[in-house]
Amino acid sequence: MMNWVKIGAVAVGLAALLAACDDEKKVAAERPVPVGVVEIAPRDVEVSTELSGRVEAVRVSEVRPQVSGVLKRRLFAEGGDVRAGQQLYQIDPDRYAASLASAEADLAKANATLKSVQAKAERYADLVKVNAVSRQDYDDAAASLDQARAEVKAAKAALDLAAIDLVYTRVNAPISGRIGKSSVTEGALVTANQTDALATVTQLDPIYVDLTRSSVEMLKLRREIEAGRVDGTAAAAQVTLTLDGDAAPYAHTGTLQFADVTVDRTTGMVTMRAVFPNPGQELLPGMFVRARISQGVRKDALTVPQKAVVRDAAGGAGVWMPDAQGKAALRPVALSHLVGQAWVVESGLSAGDRVIVDGLQSLRPGVAVEPVPVASAPQIANR
Repeated sequence: MMNWVKIGAVAVGLAALLAACDDEKKVAAERPVPVGVVEIAPRDVEVSTELSGRVEAVRVSEVRPQVSGVLKRRLFAEGGDVRAGQQLYQIDPDRYAASLASAEADLAKANATLKSVQAKAERYADLVKVNAVSRQDYDDAAASLDQARAEVKAAKAALDLAAIDLVYTRVNAPISGRIGKSSVTEGALVTANQTDALATVTQLDPIYVDLTRSSVEMLKLRREIEAGRVDGTAAAAQVTLTLDGDAAPYAHTGTLQFADVTVDRTTGMVTMRAVFPNPGQELLPGMFVRARISQGVRKDALTVPQKAVVRDAAGGAGVWMPDAQGKAALRPVALSHLVGQAWVVESGLSAGDRVIVDGLQSLRPGVAVEPVPVASAPQIANR
């Protein structure tokens, strides 16, 4: 009999304990969840875009001979820097020096002939006045004088060409820059204006970066500027670079020069060109880079911290907010682009709204929340 009494007492005790646990769970479930919130306030934000691009040289010059001959010397170090006008090659000048001497002799001969013909024409001019010579003889003498003068001009032109050809035996750098390898060696026969270049000089400072951007995005930005939502006059068209495979930004800032006037029919993209200083020649033609372009300032934009945004299965964006009853509510929002660690909000939020940024893991619709300004509640993050 005593055993049954003990068993009954234990059962009653267990029932009371279970009831107490249920009461504690109910109380815990009804206790508001502390969450960190921030208040949405308008601010001016910079409008920028990130684009991919390729580095292009400002100037590239292929060095070719302008006269034919045997190459006597190469006067530069492959891969080194050269200055505009610096001699790179020497072509055998002997033949062209002889041609110059011959042209000088032809000019001297033409001048001598001119002197003789001119004297004869002057005498005939006096004699024809007294009918000592016929008019035909005078006309012939005058024509011979004109011909002699023309021959002098032709001899001078031939002399100039011979002098130019002699100068062209010195093959000089057309621009300053970095020179590549030489395609010929001493003793090679080169010809005037040949197809193959002797070497190539590339100017590396400054240097271009060609970027591509969607024509749709460019049109959207233009409409926002025209509507006054973006202050385009505040855009300095500054461009910053990140090199492929390097997280650190490029040390120098570039300037946007122009956007092309045509759209690629296959891709719908527009080419834009920026120019960058390249004193250390870190940027080389053909390199892939990422560029961020400043396009203006958007006045009184609403932004929401990136960590406050949640996504649904379809990719839609939303934020948790405490409603008027102190319950958690998920509100869908439309976002445009990131500015630092915040999203620019296009619709769904108003100035003064409070958005939950900490304690998101404990939220579900209808859960009671205790909003705490995020600056005073860093310890409740991700509860």
